Amino acid sequence: MEKYVAPVEDMSFVLNNLLDIDNYLKSINNKELSFDSLKMVIEEAGKFACDELDTINQIGDQEGIKLENGVVRMPESFIKAYKKFVNTGWFSIIGEKKYGGQDLPLSAVVIINEIMHSTNMSFATNNMLTQGAVELLESHGNEKQKEFYLPNLISGKWSGTMNLTEPHAGSDLSSIKTKAIEKDKKFLIKGTKIYITHGDQDMSDNIIHLVLAKLPNAPEGVRGISLFLVPKYFLNDKGTKVKNDIKVISVEHKLGHNASPTCVLNFGENEGAIGELVGEPNQGLKAMFTMMNNARLNVGVQGLAISERAYQKALSFSKERIQGYSLNKNITGPVEIIKHPDVKRMLMEMKSQTEAMRGLAITTGNFIDKYKNFPNSPEGKECLFISNLLTPIVKAWCTDQSIYITSLGVQVHGGMGFIEDTGAAQYYRDCRILAIYEGTNGIQALDLLRRKLFQENGETYKKVLQIIKNTAELAIKSENNNLKEMGELLFKSLDIIEDCSVWLIDKYEENPEISAAGATPFLNMFGWVLGGWIMLDSANKAQLIILKDKNNKFAKEKINTASFFCNTYLPLASSLQNTIKKSFYALENFN
Repeated sequence: MEKYVAPVEDMSFVLNNLLDIDNYLKSINNKELSFDSLKMVIEEAGKFACDELDTINQIGDQEGIKLENGVVRMPESFIKAYKKFVNTGWFSIIGEKKYGGQDLPLSAVVIINEIMHSTNMSFATNNMLTQGAVELLESHGNEKQKEFYLPNLISGKWSGTMNLTEPHAGSDLSSIKTKAIEKDKKFLIKGTKIYITHGDQDMSDNIIHLVLAKLPNAPEGVRGISLFLVPKYFLNDKGTKVKNDIKVISVEHKLGHNASPTCVLNFGENEGAIGELVGEPNQGLKAMFTMMNNARLNVGVQGLAISERAYQKALSFSKERIQGYSLNKNITGPVEIIKHPDVKRMLMEMKSQTEAMRGLAITTGNFIDKYKNFPNSPEGKECLFISNLLTPIVKAWCTDQSIYITSLGVQVHGGMGFIEDTGAAQYYRDCRILAIYEGTNGIQALDLLRRKLFQENGETYKKVLQIIKNTAELAIKSENNNLKEMGELLFKSLDIIEDCSVWLIDKYEENPEISAAGATPFLNMFGWVLGGWIMLDSANKAQLIILKDKNNKFAKEKINTASFFCNTYLPLASSLQNTIKKSFYALENFN
């Protein structure tokens, strides 16, 4: 079976050429990091993930997890890999240095997360949630909580989870029933939470659950939700380690993602699970959104990651599988299937979309980095609004496309792809959850429509479109005809997406249902246009490399891949205009 190889060259290209990471690091006066040092970290992440995680991915899928005597048992190979993951410091890439973190830029963390999820998404999801818990406590925890919990979470000694959903309430958090009662300066939590990813496992020494619950006499709806930190184990007044009143009721049997335990948890079957209030009473949802937004970006990265892995497997198979004859009369005898134009098309669809997603996810991380380092500057605030707009698109567009891309991976394998032995089917099964959890993609589309389009009185999306326009104008001025054509295609798409944005905003104020009917195709349109922007920006930068090194293979491939993306998907983006504007009139008659 072929080995995973981290696409370090493409990742480095985004950091160095699209983001100019060295210049950014200078702007924040970070003398410890540079492009070269980050590249070394990325290379090491690739080696670790290949050797330790990719090799056990299929084992995890086949063995799954088991619930024994109220404890989730992970595959033995996962427990061993977890210890190595902790000991080699991969948990600590995030987090403030005073708590043991390396505090790497989020743009670099996105890359490392991609590598880990490419090789073993079920394993890496634990790390993803812990990263979100760290960010939440850094933003909303009190000093005592930070000093006690952050070093353990950042090291990976403890892991974190998020507990939102309840049996009677899926995405509608306003109706949660979990209660919290104050007693002796602590809170007793009682309620049931479902779909808790890595809600229990035997890899980390402790699990820190972040739980949404309601205090007595809290306001109705989401305004009455508070956030609590509820550990699996806590220290009592005598300093003794005690198991909290948390019980694993069951684990879900799923389509895929089999080595990632999804638990139903009961809090407080007896006296109540002991927890601590995080932040202010009745302000829990605001605090939890810190973790949720982190997760939404990283779920988009999961979509990117599993697409890359599916592509690598399909590409390797296509170079080995001999089937049929070439249409080229100069080639005789049976050929590798990669010689067939339709197989090349499928592989290029996989490659071009994956590279567009990668550039968009890393760029979004960079916008968040800039806000965090310059929160009170005009540039920092602008970056916050832009990252807010991009996050639901990264989450939804990247995960929707991962389903299509992993399906193409099965298709390239032909009948062998439908057989579990090749591993192609696992990526297809595993990625299907991504469009559902952390807010279904329909919810992401409504978020884009109802909130993000209206940010700054509609100025944010206009700023994003202007950034894209600048890239298109630069391409049109190029002497390279290929770049000019891509720039013209992007310009056409910009005119249409601007028209649709104005129409959606007007219709939402007139009749929200008409606008909401077009929300998902609009998000997809925005995703394709942003992908076209990333790929054209990449082509512009690659052309500069070629002017200095006319034989640079990577730069030539980048322009070729960008050309395929723009010619294939920008017309598709433009074609959604009618869908956006006309969907409602058929839907209102559908019962």
